[in-house]
Amino acid sequence: MKIISCFKLILISAVLHAVSHRSGPVYGDQPGLRSRSFLFENPPHQGCHASTIVEVADGSLMAAWFGGTDEGEDDVEIYASRYQDGRWSTPASVASGIQYTEVSGGVHRYPCWNPILFQPSKGPLLLFFKVGPSPSKWWGMMTHSDDHGRSWHPPRRLPEGIYGPIKNKPIELAGGRILCPTSTEDQGWRVHFEMTDDFGRTWQRTPALETKEPIGAIQPSIFRRADRGLFALGRTQQGKIFVTQSMDEGQTWSPLELTELPNPNAGTDGLTLQDGRHLLVYNHTPKGRSPLNVALSADGRLWAGALILEDEAGEYSYPAVIQTADRLVHITYTWKRTHIRHVVVDPDALETTPLAELKSSTVP
Repeated sequence: MKIISCFKLILISAVLHAVSHRSGPVYGDQPGLRSRSFLFENPPHQGCHASTIVEVADGSLMAAWFGGTDEGEDDVEIYASRYQDGRWSTPASVASGIQYTEVSGGVHRYPCWNPILFQPSKGPLLLFFKVGPSPSKWWGMMTHSDDHGRSWHPPRRLPEGIYGPIKNKPIELAGGRILCPTSTEDQGWRVHFEMTDDFGRTWQRTPALETKEPIGAIQPSIFRRADRGLFALGRTQQGKIFVTQSMDEGQTWSPLELTELPNPNAGTDGLTLQDGRHLLVYNHTPKGRSPLNVALSADGRLWAGALILEDEAGEYSYPAVIQTADRLVHITYTWKRTHIRHVVVDPDALETTPLAELKSSTVP
């Protein structure tokens, strides 16, 4: 009896250990969910956040994020990894916040923030990021790669008042113009859009968008409408996702309005799929950063739940999403501030649930 009891205790202990150390809930029975993995198992940094993902011109995937001691610390740099032959490469730093100042004759180091990778249909692979002591004081930086991200040119600072895409990817318009969703935080939270016709050498920027009611908003994502118009969704301080629309390829935008989609003051991302549907990745809760969900919409107004990516305690946030040439959707996001998760989705196999049936937050 003592041997059996001892065996039971060992078995129970092993089960509890496995549950407490698993990498997250397993949702293999959700239609459309192909795979879930980490970009790295052994982090090269103490903390990480704000990932971005892109399909490179050579057909491989590349992801980037910021990592270091903690968000806002001077040692935070931009790391990147390439996905080829079924595995992610060892993360490597591709940009830092080291700034050389001729006036003082010294070297200063600042934290890096929010990288965004973007591959135009023609031209080099672009990497945008921010450098500075805080989001209200940072400035825009960019670099480019001529060999699909294997090496990078020295980063350069963008013109004063231009930040590049602030968290989410740009879109390419007819004629090659790159339309960047951006925002500023130096005079309250305000949404802007920036445009470049020459891969970031020269820029235009819209004024801050008006609002129908007091809304503090940042970090838009751009979607394409069936009538060739555009709309954008993003993060607010008001507990709901905002929406704005443009009928002139991003030159002017309607005043921001709040949607019915919840937002816990956390970043979102989305895109228009090749079949015309819209896909959004967001935290379906007004508080906390769990759960993390995928929603679908035919018209950009009425949304339905499609996947639950995470719903355990912890932070699962700042998603980035793309659709590759093979029609699969790739999502990366912050996993508890220690790892970056990579999820592959088959959008043709997704099944939807009314949003009213989704539970909000599982986290106090």
